[in-house]
Amino acid sequence: MDDHQQWRKRQQVLANFGEFALRNESLDDVLTEACRLVGGALGTQRSKILEIDDREQTLLVRAGVGWGDGVVGKVRLAMGELSSETFSIKAGAPVISQDVRVDKRFELPAFMKASGVVALVNVPIFLPGGTPFGLLQVDSREPREFEQDDIEFLRTYAALLGPVIDRLDKVRALRAAEERFRLIVEAARDYAIFTTDANDRIVDWLPGAEAVFGWSAAEARGRSANMLFTPQDRAAGEDVKEAETARRTGFAPNVRWHVHKDGSRVFIEGSVTSVRGADGQTHGFLKIGQDVTERRRNEERIRASEARQRALIEGIPQLVWQADIDGRWTWSSPQWSDFTGLPREQSLAFGWLSAVHPDDRTVALDAWTQANQTGSFETEYRIRHGHSATYRWFAIRAAPVRDHSGGVLTWLGTSTDIDDLRRLQQRQEVMVTELQHRTRNLIAVVQSIASQTMATCRTMEEFRLQFHERLAALARVQGLLSRAAQEPITIAALVRVALDALGAFDRSRATISGPDVPLRNSSVQTLALALHELATNARKYGALSVSDGRLDVTWQVRRLAAGRHVELAWIEHGRGPERADRPDPRNHGYGRKLIERALPYALSATTTFELRDNGVRCTISLPFDPAERTQPL
Repeated sequence: MDDHQQWRKRQQVLANFGEFALRNESLDDVLTEACRLVGGALGTQRSKILEIDDREQTLLVRAGVGWGDGVVGKVRLAMGELSSETFSIKAGAPVISQDVRVDKRFELPAFMKASGVVALVNVPIFLPGGTPFGLLQVDSREPREFEQDDIEFLRTYAALLGPVIDRLDKVRALRAAEERFRLIVEAARDYAIFTTDANDRIVDWLPGAEAVFGWSAAEARGRSANMLFTPQDRAAGEDVKEAETARRTGFAPNVRWHVHKDGSRVFIEGSVTSVRGADGQTHGFLKIGQDVTERRRNEERIRASEARQRALIEGIPQLVWQADIDGRWTWSSPQWSDFTGLPREQSLAFGWLSAVHPDDRTVALDAWTQANQTGSFETEYRIRHGHSATYRWFAIRAAPVRDHSGGVLTWLGTSTDIDDLRRLQQRQEVMVTELQHRTRNLIAVVQSIASQTMATCRTMEEFRLQFHERLAALARVQGLLSRAAQEPITIAALVRVALDALGAFDRSRATISGPDVPLRNSSVQTLALALHELATNARKYGALSVSDGRLDVTWQVRRLAAGRHVELAWIEHGRGPERADRPDPRNHGYGRKLIERALPYALSATTTFELRDNGVRCTISLPFDPAERTQPL
């Protein structure tokens, strides 16, 4: 076979590998095929790819052909040893040994001796940007003089492998990011929340728990929480251990299979928190868990969904082309013509530039000038999609194919569509960050409500009722916030929500008046909880607990020295009779702490709270900028 035929054969090998890499998403399959093709091209039928493991300081035989069992995926070479492979990695350049039996530069590894390796040639593999990945090595069982053409072919092959490995690693990383995003979304909804007493018997069974486990509240209350544990976990005492851990440390993870009412299994990711009273003793437990069974049982559907997303992100396959040293194209793949609509003939020479965005053509040509100086070609620019006449961003990389003297014969390049990847990664980062922020804020509020409620309740039943009411108030606020983008939240809306939650009473006894004042979303949650506490106390102990009592809620916008403020006045006319459960006015309950401490701290508000003989008088003054618009959380 003459040089030209051999060159054509090796070009076909490169083309075959490129087509295989475009069709396959498995890195191991791609690397194995790379070994098969290169071994065949050099006539040794034996080759391997070694990957650097920085953590263990070893070289792993990641892929290979022509080796016996126990080599590929298992053999590791210590970087400290003086082998031909580590020698090449340290040198950062190709290593040739025509006969390892007389070569004194390094020691041949035992598995290669056992396989009868006599001659070898290897080249380093670099990822885009120059990061070393590992080594491509061809081994022969007979002495052999590897020529410069062989070296240049292997260097070209390794240069093509680097971007392929990089692309597959990025696809794998993106899939991992998608999985994290999906878990965060799922963690923000569909929680099973319920409470138990000190003996771990169910006290409060919220709707989410019924949705996850199947038992109604009437069926669950009074039963031991161990009914949710599998028979195996009950036999092992896991239910007792979990409760004791939470009792001792205040918290216990709950990540295991549970039992549904119909006998099926439900996998829960959650936690158990000890509910302590003022005496420091555990009065019960708060249990929160998420059903992730569907995620585990539908891996096949998830993989199909990931495949659809890959199609969106990757778009079309890589476009492959060849060019001479000044950027004149000499060949282009069918994928190029399919994407751009330019026939191959019109793409030759500098015809390809017509598909490049006019603003990017100088960048494209300048990259060729730099490539001839540095020996590497890497840039990004926009390419027109022929059918839609739109432009998409591509990553352009090329490697030189050199002759035996080191001169450049041609450049082999690829254009990879990164437009969807850019857009989706940016969008995903924003969504993940926003969702994490929302989830952390909501959980922090629930924890704060639970802690403050525990501190002021004397019995578990009292805690259950107050905690349930405050969670309901929080849920109503979340409902308003979910519609904030379409319907700004006003003070009037918050006051009406707080009074509506009281149930039936003569609305003519409550006067509500004030201008239309929209609120910032960041202030809604705390202010709504404060109004809920005022309304609840008015119903239980204040003006709305007696037949002749009245309530006036008014607000106005005033200009003060510190700027515009909206001032709200909650004035009750009348008080209910003395009751055993009336809070001691000398002690500050949860509602009063909200008004006198939380509002000034969180919203820079100025507040007053007076318990007079004829009723409660509370004022709240908030900074207000009429130019501000509410934004969705």
